[in-house]
Amino acid sequence: MARKLLWASLALAPITFVIDFAFHPGDVTLFVLAAASLVPLAWLIGESTEQASEHTGPGIGGFLNASFGNAPELIIALFAVADGLPNVVRGSLAGSVISNLLLVLGVAMATGETGKPINRNSLLLQLGLVAAAVLVFLAPSVAGWHGNPERHSLAVLTAPLAAVLLVLYVVVQTIQLRSFRQTHAASGYAERAGAWPFRRALVALALATAATAVTSEILVHSLDGFAKAAGLSQFFISIVIVAVVGNAAEHGGAIVIARRGKMRLATEIAVSSSAQVALFVTPAVALLSWIVTPSLPLTFRWEELGAMALATVLVAVVVFDGSSRRWQGVALVGVYAALVAGFGFAGDR
Repeated sequence: MARKLLWASLALAPITFVIDFAFHPGDVTLFVLAAASLVPLAWLIGESTEQASEHTGPGIGGFLNASFGNAPELIIALFAVADGLPNVVRGSLAGSVISNLLLVLGVAMATGETGKPINRNSLLLQLGLVAAAVLVFLAPSVAGWHGNPERHSLAVLTAPLAAVLLVLYVVVQTIQLRSFRQTHAASGYAERAGAWPFRRALVALALATAATAVTSEILVHSLDGFAKAAGLSQFFISIVIVAVVGNAAEHGGAIVIARRGKMRLATEIAVSSSAQVALFVTPAVALLSWIVTPSLPLTFRWEELGAMALATVLVAVVVFDGSSRRWQGVALVGVYAALVAGFGFAGDR
């Protein structure tokens, strides 16, 4: 019954598109409709990822989910750059890393089976990449704490650093994906009966991602009116609301998969998505901003860098023993809630 309701609720996305195009309702109405539309789309991306992983294994399946799920994040960021909202862009990117590590992974572990094995080495490698990105971000960020953080010289400093992160990510992921493929081929794993064909799973992922991107764009453009109605700061909106909404695909997908007991895949989705945002999406936005203008320096606030570093260290401690425990998931969600409360008091830059 629940699956039938989710399939039926996929109609919310086209309904939201039509209402936005034809009737131009208020921002609060659009925000609620877009947020509701993202729930079934997130479920579909999670379902498609699970079906694809039957053919590829959990490692590549998690990478596919992160790649398709982060496409809306990239699109949202470029829209915000073009609209002259650099603080929203940086806040949403930092918030994506933080929410994937603490909220998504935490809820997945809290709702999944306790004591299930996870891929410790793969997760620690991804966390190492996030730590490296945070260290690289320090260079332009510290300079941005003194003077205008949007000055052109910092954008120039950002460009080669972004290129280095992109190269590092591509090299490491190429090696890791090759290892995943070999491990899956050697495991003799049999696909379960009734699994979707691989092509159908990829088509469903692509269509759900495209709909998520459009829906997320509608939601972002309605955020300002919603924020004013709710009395929230731009910093809080970007690092919490935009980040959570922009990553709805990974959020829903990881949790759906965790509830089915597939903790290897669920944890891969959460952690690999944070690494992809830090080392691929963020540098890509910084470099592409030179085309859409204005160029975006990666001058993060100390609160953003500190929260990303804290999340990375905590998750490394949690996954170090190679097993998933519910109480650890609850603890990660608790830390995220505490950070959200702190972001509420931080105010705008």
